[in-house]
Amino acid sequence: MDLQSLNIFVQVAELNSFTKAAEVLGYSQPTVSFQIKQLEKELGVQLFDRIGHTISLTDAGRAALGYAQQMLQISQDMLQVEKEKKEISGIVRIAMADSLCVPLIAETFKAFKEKYPKISLEIKTAGTGDLFNLLDHNGVDIVCTLDSPIHNAVYRIVSEEKIGVHFVVSKDNPIINKEKISVDDLLCQPFMLTEKGMSYRRLFDEKMAEHDIEIAPVLEISSPEIIAKLVENNMGISFLPDYVTEKSVKEGTIQRINVEDFDVQVWKQILHHRDKWVSDAMKAVMQHLSLVSIV
Repeated sequence: MDLQSLNIFVQVAELNSFTKAAEVLGYSQPTVSFQIKQLEKELGVQLFDRIGHTISLTDAGRAALGYAQQMLQISQDMLQVEKEKKEISGIVRIAMADSLCVPLIAETFKAFKEKYPKISLEIKTAGTGDLFNLLDHNGVDIVCTLDSPIHNAVYRIVSEEKIGVHFVVSKDNPIINKEKISVDDLLCQPFMLTEKGMSYRRLFDEKMAEHDIEIAPVLEISSPEIIAKLVENNMGISFLPDYVTEKSVKEGTIQRINVEDFDVQVWKQILHHRDKWVSDAMKAVMQHLSLVSIV
């Protein structure tokens, strides 16, 4: 007894017609009749009374119909379970630089959830040192950095991308009229920076230290988007990744300035611990994050 025969039997019984069942199922009428006869032979009972050109279920047929419907429903339920098993699910914990939350999560989360509705994300933000501390102690599954490149055999680099970073000022700031700008030229400007010790802010401070300069910012805040807005309003100068200011630069409200002898290398990297078991959910998340270019 196979499911195909049971399905044909149910269709014939519900439509009360061999011909209509054949049309619905895409079979010939003789094929349907043959399948019913084979099922009757296998069960040892007559399922239909055939009188003239009409058919009707026998008592045995009515009893068999209930069982056939149950068996088909169970089959569908089993297929659904297998389908759900194949659908990737799970919770993936990600630690990242705060500055990456908007481009990697806020701007792409809708598309990610449409593709992977059963994957949930837990996001933690921290400085680079804390990110890797979490990774080393299995506090997170994946780390996304915005810092100098990390190359350590303990970690597996999934992807890396060099990120442009510049000093930025308002279009109304007179410093943009200078042909050459040195670090000293910046010292009269009020600085607005991301939190001390956080990713590219740390690189900025280290580079300033090479010039024997320590900056006391008028504002420190984790959100680079807020800083960009304040720079746009001519409230001061900042040092930000290009992806944060790209829209404003294109609109002409913010200008990037090149400063002599001030080159900072910043990379976006996606990593996991080499000893971490990589689940299907982790693979999906890492692939998604890797495909999001923020250059």
